[in-house]
Amino acid sequence: QVQLVESGGGLVQPGGSLTLSCVASGTTAGLDKVGWYLDIGGGQRRLVASHAFANGGHTNYHDSAKGRFTLSTDNAKTTITLQMTNLKPDDTGVYYCNAQKFPLTRQTMYWGQGTQVTVSS
Repeated sequence: QVQLVESGGGLVQPGGSLTLSCVASGTTAGLDKVGWYLDIGGGQRRLVASHAFANGGHTNYHDSAKGRFTLSTDNAKTTITLQMTNLKPDDTGVYYCNAQKFPLTRQTMYWGQGTQVTVSS
């Protein structure tokens, strides 16, 4: 089991920056992928950024996040950080920390409780 606790959300003006942090505990050594998702309504979440640890590691970003957001994690897979710059109103929403173990099942997909980001003047 893996537990995820997020922090760092809040209200920021357009063009501002925020850093979201996620602390993972439990059997984190077996994690294969970590990342952040944004709630887009209707029970759906879309990927913001993810990092897969295999083959030297690979980080993937949603097109809207490229050049503005940076995902980082530590070797112990206990901290997952999303640095967000040049924030836009469309970035507003609840952000969820995510961790996965392969093969991926409902039991090996882990979520944090979510943290609200509001971009508004």
